Amino acid sequence: MTVMWGVALVPAMVAVAGAVTGVSRPRFRSRLSTAASVAAIVSLAVTLAQPAGVARPAPGTGVLGMVESVALMVLVALVMRYAPSRRAMVSAPMAGLAASVWLLRVFAPVSPLEGVGACAFWGLGALLAAAVGGYLRFLDVRQERAVADARLALRLRLAGDLHDYLAHDISEMVAHAQAGRVAGDARQALERVEGAGQRALSMLDRTLDMLHHDRPLAPGGDLGGIREAAERFSAAGPARVDLRMDPAAAAPPDTAALAYRIVIEGMTNIRRHAPRARRVDLSVSASSGILEVTMTNDGVVRAPGARRGGTGLPALAALVQAQGGELVAETVPEGWSLTARLPLAQSPEWSPAS
Repeated sequence: MTVMWGVALVPAMVAVAGAVTGVSRPRFRSRLSTAASVAAIVSLAVTLAQPAGVARPAPGTGVLGMVESVALMVLVALVMRYAPSRRAMVSAPMAGLAASVWLLRVFAPVSPLEGVGACAFWGLGALLAAAVGGYLRFLDVRQERAVADARLALRLRLAGDLHDYLAHDISEMVAHAQAGRVAGDARQALERVEGAGQRALSMLDRTLDMLHHDRPLAPGGDLGGIREAAERFSAAGPARVDLRMDPAAAAPPDTAALAYRIVIEGMTNIRRHAPRARRVDLSVSASSGILEVTMTNDGVVRAPGARRGGTGLPALAALVQAQGGELVAETVPEGWSLTARLPLAQSPEWSPAS
């Protein structure tokens, strides 16, 4: 009797130990497949030993068998949720089979069909455990993808901000340095280089502060900053900005920041791709529920399609489209034009079709 109880106790203890360890110790979950396979093999060996006459069931061992079966079902669920897919496809069916056929230790079917039916009925619990584990695995994968997508979106937004603002400030520093070398006024050039460098550092500080304190990235720039940017661009030379800004133009912070960003990107592209430009016409106006920004420059020495494209304008076009607006960059006689139309908040008059 004691030997039979020991035989029934061993698979129950192995299965319970694996299930409890898998639930309570996350580090152990990398070895769940092995634990489930071992528990299944021990359970199947004991189950096959009794019908073969090697061992006989002792009174009361049915309770241990039920505990063992439930523990095996828990292992099935854990394996389906945490184990690698290839290993789970082996160990989970083994544990499910062991949880289903343990009934043969205490139940003597009249016919094979009856035995199959009884084991299949008991195996519904293993199927339910597999379904629960698979569903939880699906939720985990979806959450991981959502987190990865959020991180990618944040990285792309930070990359876009750094590209737009830092590239402008650095190109301004280069322009001032070149102007100082040509004009010979090194002191004034150094002062302007210092100002551009401080703006670049301020942008970096703002970005790092946002990352350190897990804050949303605040909009950078406004409509007033467009005038300041035009003045700095003209001061760096050689091109001069002819700014026409509607004094009554007003926009929400996000829209104003995007307009400022478009102007900054346009000026940066002029410095990089139209170094011979002498005239930049910049117009900012608001009417009919839209804020329109138009920038035109000369000095394009070759077709825009022949030069290497960057990521600034495509990224800006995506941002503008996300706000329901449109961004058009095109060639004009002897130059290049950039036009943005941004819908203003609380303005039902505007739609992209207009």
